[in-house]
This record gives sequence, structure tokens and C-alpha cells, in this order.
Amino acid sequence: MALDAQQRFHLRKFIHELEKYRGRHTELVTVYVPAEYDLVKVIGQLSQEAGTATNIKSTSTRKNVIDALEKMIVHLRQMGRTPSHGVAAFAGNVAEKEGQSDVKAWSIEPPVPLKIRIYRCDKEFVLDPLRDMMESKEMYALVVMDRREGDVALLKGKSLIPIASTKSNVPGKSKAGGQSAGRFMRIREDAAKEFYGRVGRMMQDELFEIREQIKGILVGGPGPTKYDFVDGDFITEDLKKKIVAIKDIGYTGNDGLQELLDKSQDVLAEEELAAEKKIMLQFFSLLATRPNIVNYGEASVRKNLEMGMVETLLLSEALEEEKISDMEEIATQFNTNVRIISTETREGAQLRDFGKIAAILRYEVRE
Repeated sequence: MALDAQQRFHLRKFIHELEKYRGRHTELVTVYVPAEYDLVKVIGQLSQEAGTATNIKSTSTRKNVIDALEKMIVHLRQMGRTPSHGVAAFAGNVAEKEGQSDVKAWSIEPPVPLKIRIYRCDKEFVLDPLRDMMESKEMYALVVMDRREGDVALLKGKSLIPIASTKSNVPGKSKAGGQSAGRFMRIREDAAKEFYGRVGRMMQDELFEIREQIKGILVGGPGPTKYDFVDGDFITEDLKKKIVAIKDIGYTGNDGLQELLDKSQDVLAEEELAAEKKIMLQFFSLLATRPNIVNYGEASVRKNLEMGMVETLLLSEALEEEKISDMEEIATQFNTNVRIISTETREGAQLRDFGKIAAILRYEVRE
């Protein structure tokens, strides 16, 4: 899944916090626990590692590693069980001066399930798996077809991966001698329907197990064939609901897949930002029709927020990290929804120009 602006902000903030720390030796502890893995087993393994660490020759390194492991063990025990997405945990002595002790522990439940298990002592925390989550992992399916062939591919991040192809048995437009035009047309139509059904089954076979991960399906091809295919009963309803665009293109095969991808950039960008646009359009609609139930500007919104009047707090990702954290902390006290809005849409840019902070209130406020 792709992270929304709010998830990206919190993950980026967490990563920035841990990037600051460096160990003098391999004494900073990183642990990644995958989703559904038994936390008790991890704690037991860390206890064994603490015992093994007594063999480290350097007195200071030995102390720092053991202290970090013990801090980690206490931290994980307090969780009780593995969070639904797994957990990434970090511990170490982060004192600025050598010889001093300031052992801290951090953990985060990632926005997407962890599938890796890591235990490592190093001079820095292992953060690349979290950094990877910042990159889009959305998956789209692409289908290109005409009456001659059909192709299915997956778009993972920026990688276009062809996964299946089939050829049709539809006769050409020149009929064989002795056949009436009507009979020949029926033969072509029957063959076309058989082919459409085959493409639909190919989609089902290739996409069934990953259908929950597919955010949308793009369909393309030359001529009307793609519309006949989509409008007919050749695609299962669960897949048909995922179709987000149908594009006219000049080719099929790999060239057609690439052309479909090129012509769908607007759709892909729109899909990723649709949720943000929806809430911002709601704000601007209310601003035009019911101005007393919205507010904007830091001072005014903060006042509303501290009085528990805000239903949804809108924060631009262009806002300073400290202010976002401060406003979120206040919002938590009043069960206020918080949405961090990117600047990649026209509406997001408008929020930035409105002072980067806006709110939809729980009730109208008249001055």
C-alpha cells in the first residue's frame, strides 16, 4: 500500500530521530519482529544474546550492548504481544560523551506489515526497511487487448512487469469462399466472445491471489474491443470494480502496455491523492456555503482546537515538523481527526497558501 501524507510524516519523523545517533562501536541494537511472530520467542533470544555479550572484550562496549539488550527486553515485555503489523524496535546508549550512560529504547508499529526478522548490533540503527516503506508500493494491473491478442501486466512501484499473454482465434475480416456474410460475421463474433472470456479468465487466474493488493486496473487497446470486453460478462465483478481507467492506445503487446502506462499517469497520480482531495474539497465547499463551520490560520484554529471544537484538523505537510507534532498532541486530547495534506494537488497548495492550517468544526461558530 502507498502511505498517505500523515503516515509518511510520522514515519519520516521517527526515522529522522534515530538517524541522529551513532555508536562508538557495534553497540546500537536493532530488532525487527514480523507480523504474527511470537514476541516471547524474540525476548528469549535477546536474553540469550545478553548472555553471549558478556564475552565481549571491550569493557565499555560490553556494558553498552548488555544495557541496550536489557532495555530492549523490558521495552518489548511492556508491549505484551506483537502488534498486528509487527514492530521495529531500537535501543542503545546515546550519551554524547564517552563513559556516560543514557540508554534509550524506541519502537514503532509500521504502517504496513513487516515480513522480515532482524537482530543486529551496529554503529547505527538499521533503518533501510523503514525507509523502503516511504516509497510507493501500490500495485496496479494493466490489461491491453484487441481482437488479436490480450496482455496482462503488473505495475509495482515504477516497475512494469508483463505476467501473461494470449492470442485469439478470431478469423480475419476476409471471409472464406462459399460462406455467407452473415454466417461469417457470426463465426467472428463467437470467436471474439470466446477470446474475451479467455482474457477474463487469464485476469482472474493471474490476479486472484493478489487482488487485495491491487489498487486499480487500467484497460487499454485500439478500437472498440476493450469496451466490448469491459461492458460484457467476461470479468468477475470484484475485478471489474477495480477498473479505474479505459484508454485508447495504438498497440497491444509490450509496446501497448508501455503506452497504456504513459497515458495513465494522470489517473495514477489522481488515485494516490484522491482521499486528500476529497477532504480538502469538503473544506472549500463548506467555506463557500457554511463559513461558520470551518476556520483557517494558525492562531484561530489553535484557539478552536484547545476548546475542543475541531472535528477534523487539516495540516499541510509544508508545516514545520514541531508545529505538526504540537497540534496533533492537542488534537489527541479531544478525539479530533487529524489529516496531513500533501502539496501535490491544487487543493493541497491552497491549504499551504491559507496558512498551512485549517479546520472543519463540530458546530457553527458565530462571532
